Amino acid sequence: MDEDEDNIIPNEDENKEELNESLNEEGFEDIKTSTGMQHFYENNDEGSDTITKVTGMYKDWFLDYASYVILERAVPAIEDGFKPVQRRIMHSLKELDDGRYNKVANVVGHTMQYHPHGDQSIGDAMVQIGQKELLIDCQGNWGNILTGDSAAASRYIEARLSKFALEVLYSPKITDWGVSYDGRRAEPNNLPVKFPLLLASGAEGIAVGLSTKVLPHNFNELIDASIKILKGKPFTLFPDFQTAGIADVSNYNDGMRGGRVRVRAKIAQLDKNTLVITQIPFSTNTTTLIDSILKANEKGKIKIKKIEDNTAAEVEILIHLFPGVSPDKTIDALFAFTGCETSVAPLGCVIEDNKPLFVGVSHMLKISTQRTVDLLRQELEIQLEELKNKWHFSTLEKIFIREEMYIDFKLYSDRESLYVYMYDRFEPFKKSFVRAIEDDDLQKLTQIPMIRITRFDSDKADDFIAKLEDEMKEVQHHLDNLIDFAIAFFAKLKEKYGKGRERQTELRSFDNIEATKVALRNTKLYVNREEGFIGTGLKKDEYVTDCSDIDDVIVFLRDGKMMICKVDEKKFVGKDIIHIAIFDKSDKRTIYNMIYRDGKSGPAYIKRFNVSGVTRDKLYDLTNETKGSQILYFTCNPNGEAEVITIILRQIGSIKKLKWDLDFADIAIKGRASKGNLVTKYPIKKIEIKEKGISTLKPRKIWFDDTVQRLNVDGRGELLGEFRPNDKILVISQTGKLKVITPELSTHFDEDMVVLEKWHPKKPISAIYYDGEKERYYVKRFLVETENKEESFITDHPKSQLEIVSTDHRPMAELVFTKVKGVQKENQTVDIESFISVKGFKALGNQLTTDKLKQVNLLEPLPYEEPEEVVPEEVEGETEVNIVDEDIEGIQPDEDGQITLF
Repeated sequence: MDEDEDNIIPNEDENKEELNESLNEEGFEDIKTSTGMQHFYENNDEGSDTITKVTGMYKDWFLDYASYVILERAVPAIEDGFKPVQRRIMHSLKELDDGRYNKVANVVGHTMQYHPHGDQSIGDAMVQIGQKELLIDCQGNWGNILTGDSAAASRYIEARLSKFALEVLYSPKITDWGVSYDGRRAEPNNLPVKFPLLLASGAEGIAVGLSTKVLPHNFNELIDASIKILKGKPFTLFPDFQTAGIADVSNYNDGMRGGRVRVRAKIAQLDKNTLVITQIPFSTNTTTLIDSILKANEKGKIKIKKIEDNTAAEVEILIHLFPGVSPDKTIDALFAFTGCETSVAPLGCVIEDNKPLFVGVSHMLKISTQRTVDLLRQELEIQLEELKNKWHFSTLEKIFIREEMYIDFKLYSDRESLYVYMYDRFEPFKKSFVRAIEDDDLQKLTQIPMIRITRFDSDKADDFIAKLEDEMKEVQHHLDNLIDFAIAFFAKLKEKYGKGRERQTELRSFDNIEATKVALRNTKLYVNREEGFIGTGLKKDEYVTDCSDIDDVIVFLRDGKMMICKVDEKKFVGKDIIHIAIFDKSDKRTIYNMIYRDGKSGPAYIKRFNVSGVTRDKLYDLTNETKGSQILYFTCNPNGEAEVITIILRQIGSIKKLKWDLDFADIAIKGRASKGNLVTKYPIKKIEIKEKGISTLKPRKIWFDDTVQRLNVDGRGELLGEFRPNDKILVISQTGKLKVITPELSTHFDEDMVVLEKWHPKKPISAIYYDGEKERYYVKRFLVETENKEESFITDHPKSQLEIVSTDHRPMAELVFTKVKGVQKENQTVDIESFISVKGFKALGNQLTTDKLKQVNLLEPLPYEEPEEVVPEEVEGETEVNIVDEDIEGIQPDEDGQITLF
């Protein structure tokens, strides 16, 4: 806030009173009382508080200042989209405009004739307008919105109005004029802006009791939407930012209070150890973004080796990673813990008729479009009136000269008698005039020079009058078809100024990133099982796993209790810990297999369950809540594995069967509170693992959502298939690179990806590519030879490029040849399976043709019958690969395959 501005008290009483009434209606009267503007307390002699009324000018000061800040400083007007300082800057630029650049210092000084504040506030406002590259043609160092660098001093930089501003901002004849603060000059109350400037530029301001934040929108999209309004068609508006980036506008709420826009930087993987940021979120710059990344690195949220800022005209921030650090996880961590993702809350507040108006961007555009139509109508009406006046005088002049009325002027010694004579002479022609003749018309006729009369050409006069009549008809036609004229006006603006103003911000739905999944596990978790302590500070005790400070930990005790708590330096959870691991609340595939004894000498029960929907730091009893209960056997199975165990009883009395096998696969998976199935009523001596468990869960279905370019298990997007633990996915890019990877939900995929599917190792891949070195087209068929490694299957020459790629068994391609010397060769169909056999991954392939190709099209493949797959009995029913990054290990058997009883 400018110090000079704080001492200014508004003198526009009419506007102030209007706004005060509006604020009082909205409940702002209470603010005066609550802020102490009406009363203050003082102690009397008896020690009790008394209330003293404050009167006079103090009573209204708060609302006076509030109304002043709202109307004169912080909130833009809906009519032209300007705050007062911005409007005065644009008015000053117009007054100084001569087609040449003016020093910004000169413009600032000129603006101070209208704006009663310091030069710094004016200069800053002018730089902000200039950086939006719409209204001001800038010369010199005006700063950089990407890096946050400030502009040079106003004496070093220059400005002039842009051609766009000259066309849409000014029209003196229809401008609503007022008086400047000192009464010496006329200034516009609102500029006749014929464009939704407020939505194109955006606005932000904090007043007293309210604020505004209108996000910028795309130039061309605003024009298209205005045309749709005039045509009565529906439209939608979403923000577009100069810094580009990626935005999720699913909760935009038309730019009104309660809406929210999530904006992300555009991050790509340059190589396996380097990430590159090429676009940044709105409201950030490269300096603040890098600072946030460095802070996250210092706090251990992410792990980077170094960071480089190569930003100039375009953003380029290189993030170098340590070997072994996952680029995909780092990208998610950047979104979760740094300024690479920001959330913007719009708030549509404008001034209309000297009152605050809370309104959405759609309604703002409708108001702006209707005002543009009204301004165009006023301009046309003024233009028509001017044409009529020109036609009227030209007709009078022609009759005056043709009838030689000037010859008898010497007979009249005074003006009155001369005008009577001229009125009489024009009487026979008055029906042809568009309006009545006035004294001013006669005065102009008497002032025509004699040389002009002697050189008068009647034919040229008739042509000029005919031209005026055509123009009048055209203007009248525009007035009669005003909506069509307005549509043509907007279309002309888009044609003249829309080039280079295409959308910069990509609109895309975001997936929610869970911080616990992407946080860098930069500390170690320890446990003292006997004493019941866990934490990161127990470095002398048993190491469990790496963890982060925002992880949850799940703990199982020997007495059948379970607890989930946050990672801490040292925390007591209960004695005799039998299992501890990092807990993932969204993991529903981890199944716990358990046998427990009910009470000190009760029967044994078996149960299988998963854990979800729990409260932190609360003990849950997994047994039948009988005193003295104890867990006899426990395993944690990330993919629902069900092992076969052998139960051995103690020799008591006349028990006949002391040993038998038990398969956990026969036990249904239920909730953690279930009692379980009875195993035996007799004491158990020991339990042995007979056979390692296999998954009893169904293969996991995985989908690919192209809107967020991510895998998911929620059914969004295209189904890739059902995946077992060892299944992988095949990824092929347009650059001719291929990789086979484990389907992890955190994987990021490039936009140039052309193939993404479940990988079948024995299924050949067919490709047609252009070899840049040999300048020939080649076709090849091959099998993938390495996994988890990106490799190129076309030659490395810079001009080499992939034409088509197919994973069908019997693909077909169509060759479209280039016309040579007027001769067009017929298209050729190629059966790729017959053309070439399967060869090595690095093989060059067979030359396809020596002719020049215009394009290569992939056709429908030939029929192929998939042979029946023989699935080994021991792996049938396995599930897909575990998508959770960290597998939780259960209690392991000893060398004899036994689990020790507690």
